[in-house]
Amino acid sequence: MSTAQTLDRISRDRLIMVVRAPSADAARTAIAAARAGGVRVVEVTFTVPDAAAVIAELAGDEDVLVGAGTVLTLEQAREAVDAGARFLVSPGLDERIVRYAQERQVLMLPGVFTASEVLHARDLGIAAVKLFPADAVGPAYLKALRGPFPDLAVMPSGGVNADNAADWIAAGAVAVGMAGNLSPASASPDTAAIAAEARRVLSAIGPTTYATPEGQQ
Repeated sequence: MSTAQTLDRISRDRLIMVVRAPSADAARTAIAAARAGGVRVVEVTFTVPDAAAVIAELAGDEDVLVGAGTVLTLEQAREAVDAGARFLVSPGLDERIVRYAQERQVLMLPGVFTASEVLHARDLGIAAVKLFPADAVGPAYLKALRGPFPDLAVMPSGGVNADNAADWIAAGAVAVGMAGNLSPASASPDTAAIAAEARRVLSAIGPTTYATPEGQQ
């Protein structure tokens, strides 16, 4: 899968589950529940113990697009890509990680917050960015930012939920990254609640274009 195909998949699914959990088993439980609710794009963060192992397990499932989040070092980037991650997400912009992702033909979504950071990302040939922390500004900020950057592919993350996800999409986001109720920091996640939250978010932002396990759109 090329980086363009990865971005296209993310843009069509619109929702990235950002996985944060106190253990790999809790992460697996939350992911399974979210998938039951319709989630098909998963970002396993390096705050999860044994994150690379979870990524490797998901990479073998053709129905899931898996990436790595909270990538803070070049070593983590290498570990994630070797495990099968198709995209990397970072809270900031590290040129070393960007270059590595480009060399490995893996989509990189570095964190940006200002117009100057967007310009820097564009100069590096980055196709998409993560707006973080999104809850510090709100959808109106994204709409204003896309004024001078109309072709900017942005994924807001931080404070995104079922109540405001549609507002982010309307403001021009290609997708939203969501942890919160999709991935609560619990050793024993409430699977029914997670599946219900996934359905609620997907209903708010529009149905996925990819088939569910039952073959429905």
